[in-house]
Formats: sequence, C-alpha cells, structure tokens
Amino acid sequence: MKTVYFLSDAHLGSLAIPHQRMQERRLVRFLDSIKNKAAAVYLLGDMFDFWNEYKYVVPKGYTRFLGKLSELTDNGVEVHYFTGNHDLWTYGYLEKECGVILHRQPTTIEIYDRVFYLAHGDGLGDPDAKFKFLRKMFHNKACQRMLNFVHPWWGMQLGLNWAKHSRIKHADGRETPYLGEDREHLIRYTKEYMQTHPNIDYYIYGHRHIELDIMLSRKSRMLILGDWITQFTYAAFDGQHMFLETYIEGESQP
Repeated sequence: MKTVYFLSDAHLGSLAIPHQRMQERRLVRFLDSIKNKAAAVYLLGDMFDFWNEYKYVVPKGYTRFLGKLSELTDNGVEVHYFTGNHDLWTYGYLEKECGVILHRQPTTIEIYDRVFYLAHGDGLGDPDAKFKFLRKMFHNKACQRMLNFVHPWWGMQLGLNWAKHSRIKHADGRETPYLGEDREHLIRYTKEYMQTHPNIDYYIYGHRHIELDIMLSRKSRMLILGDWITQFTYAAFDGQHMFLETYIEGESQP
C-alpha cells in the first residue's frame, strides 16, 4: 500500500526569505524522494507567497517545483492543490499544465477507509475583522478582475510586497508560538465542527506555521503541518498510521 503525503506553506518566491533557491530545491528533492512511494500528495495551500495568473502570463520562476509536480502527475500520482490566502489567484494553469486537482474550499475525503477533513485553514474560526475583510476582498470576483487589469509587473510587485509585509510584521518573521487549545482558532473551530460531523478521523490544516498533532476525541485527531520555510515538515499516512515528520536531507522517507 502506497503512502499519502500532506504538506503546506512553502511560500515560494517570498521576498522575506533569503534562501529562496535552496528552499525550492529542498522541496523538490523531497518530492523526488517520495515519487515512487506516493499514492497521492496533498498540498494544503500557500505553496507560493503570491501567485496570480493572467490570461497569457504566469509568475516567473518556480520551474523546478512546477516540473516536479508535472512529473508526479504524469506518473500517476494524484496531486491535490488547496488554495491558501497567498495563492488563490489561479485560473486553470496549474490544472492544465501540471495536472493537479484544485480545491478552493475545505474538503472532506475518504482515504484508505479513513475520513479526512482537509483545508488550508485561513478564515476558519478567526475572529479578526481586518483579516475577514481582506479575505472577502481577495475572493471577490470583481476585485480579482481589477487586479488582472494591472500590468503583470506591477501586479506581482504589489502582491509580493504585500506578502513580505505580512510576514515581517511578526517578530523575526516568525509565527506566534502555540497558544494552547482554548486560544487557537483552528482548534476551537474544529471542536465545534466535530459536534455535527462525528465521522471524521483526521483534520489536517496548514496556514498556522506550527507543528501540532493533537487528539481531540477518542476518534478525531488534528494536525497542523508546520511549514517549508524553516521546519520542512509533512504528514504521511500509510493506510493504518499517521506520522508527522521532518524532512532531513539524505534520510529515507516512509
């Protein structure tokens, strides 16, 4: 039985990450190391720091990553791509050119007889009014069309600098440490969601940039996947067991 992998939050192209090329190559080496073991790969959002497609133009760069995704799908590995709050402006290129299966909303799916609830995690349980407003604006079709009226150079500069500002507003560019069950929005959201969806075995999210693996009931387990900026973490499910792992160069993967 082949393994199913989950990862998120590489933020490729970020102006706040000094080791961009090294970071992309490390991600590609990981994907290459699992290509013969993987039944599917789930990318749970924000793999790019900013991604916006125009009719005849896509963002410059990322050729190693996009090429590896294409190789995986060409070889029969399902690659599922969940849009996050940094890379939601995709309009067909990733599906047509790379063969990924795109998800714009949280998705419930059965994998090896277990039920998974998968989402990037942005907007789930977060009471921040400013973030809610920005998220609504980013998803608005009229606003998306207005962005695509801007010349690609200006549009990408606008998006990448917005993303950089979003990252460096945190101390040292890092996310807030784990706040505890009562203060983490995703945990609170998941506990509430569980009340009406008792059949779900695994809840898996990105977005938060922390590693978290917690049992919320005798049946339901919740994971937050960390990131591929400094942590290089991922989850692997072999049909019986779920592991939250760190990719270390040169080590074999499960």
